[in-house]
Amino acid sequence: MSNKDIDMTNINKKNNLFCITTFGCQMNEEDSEKLSGVLMEMGYEKTEKREEASIIIFNTCAVRENAELKVFGNIGALKKMKEKNPSLIIGICGCMMQQKGMAEEVIKKYPFVDIIFGTHNSHMFPEYLNSVKQHGKSVVEILDKEVGIVEGLPIDRLSSIKAFVTIMYGCNNFCTYCIVPYVRGRERSRKPEDIINEIKELVKVGYKEVTLLGQNVNSYGKGLEEEIDFAKLLRLVNEIEGLERIKFMSSHPKDLTDDVIKAIAECDKVCEQIHLPVQAGSTSLLKRMNRHYTREQYLDLVKRIKENIPNVALTTDLIIGFPGETEEDVEEVISLVKEVRYDSAFTFLYSPRKGTPAAELPDQIPEDIKHRRFNALVDELNKIGAEISKEYDGKVVEVLVEGPSKNDDNKLMGRTRTGKLVNFTGNPENIGKLINVKITKTQAFSLLGEEI
Repeated sequence: MSNKDIDMTNINKKNNLFCITTFGCQMNEEDSEKLSGVLMEMGYEKTEKREEASIIIFNTCAVRENAELKVFGNIGALKKMKEKNPSLIIGICGCMMQQKGMAEEVIKKYPFVDIIFGTHNSHMFPEYLNSVKQHGKSVVEILDKEVGIVEGLPIDRLSSIKAFVTIMYGCNNFCTYCIVPYVRGRERSRKPEDIINEIKELVKVGYKEVTLLGQNVNSYGKGLEEEIDFAKLLRLVNEIEGLERIKFMSSHPKDLTDDVIKAIAECDKVCEQIHLPVQAGSTSLLKRMNRHYTREQYLDLVKRIKENIPNVALTTDLIIGFPGETEEDVEEVISLVKEVRYDSAFTFLYSPRKGTPAAELPDQIPEDIKHRRFNALVDELNKIGAEISKEYDGKVVEVLVEGPSKNDDNKLMGRTRTGKLVNFTGNPENIGKLINVKITKTQAFSLLGEEI
């Protein structure tokens, strides 16, 4: 999409602000960066204040029920703003809109919404916006199937130091609890040359770190004419001059090969941090989740990772309250957590997603039992996280300085290669650089230190 394709005449210079609110994962964050980039190319400017904006967009998430409820609450709150300012344009996009019947429900409940589109056609937003501005009619367009990968969209990056780079879209795994394959479509990989060129351009303007994104990065390369897999891609990205750090997420355990482990171990820029979602601790529950591995296979994978990558930091996703979950299942996930010793974890209460097999399963777990089990798991994770952080006490670690600390105006913040958040005293001129920091105090999931 270029400026030549856009009608610039309708943009009022005094009323050209847009505000995007993003719900959900890093993939949604990057989608929002592209929407922002497109709007800025059209001549609009970004604001964080909705009351100032002439365009308000919600980029939605469908993975958890709470995320949907937040979206509905936010849309409802715009009704009075729309009444006061009829020219305000409201757009809703993302995974939630891709669910069957959701767009119709939104437009019925909130008829003041102007534009509704899904995950497969976000690149067409400028056309929808111009249509609304010219004709004054709402646009609702949800594509049932994924389209080819659209390259070259402008991106308004949230950071000038580290960036998300999507390497593939969609998912073929169909875990029984997950809505993602239904709203993101089947797996499609970007061509390696497009990925490499994007990263090289980022390095040219000063970026130090990239996170390679995909619903399952370990599936990268499938369907491409070129014979390439994720391990080979890591090695290609590692050769880019000027790039300092490479991270990635997420990895499906069933597809993390020994070649990938070897690449992580041998590539100096690939950080010693692996997000390895386990979801449950018992083989019986993993089977009902359609995860395609057993508890024993997962633990064997962890063993191979730790043998090949010294000081690796493992993080994970865990679901409590999956239908049919027993007290024994909870004991098994806690024992697995103790054995693996995760640096941190994203923990979720199971939330039924309409259209997924698990939503129809019997033996749904009552909310009070979910919360009790959830609290027991989180207590163990917090204990282990604090113990791992304690191991950093007095050590000197490499930190990529990201900017001022959010907790203390007199400190800077950044992250170690293992993803640990560090707040420290140091020179602001080092923002965007890799420096050494001595850790002086540890907390459960962050560290305090001083530049040396």
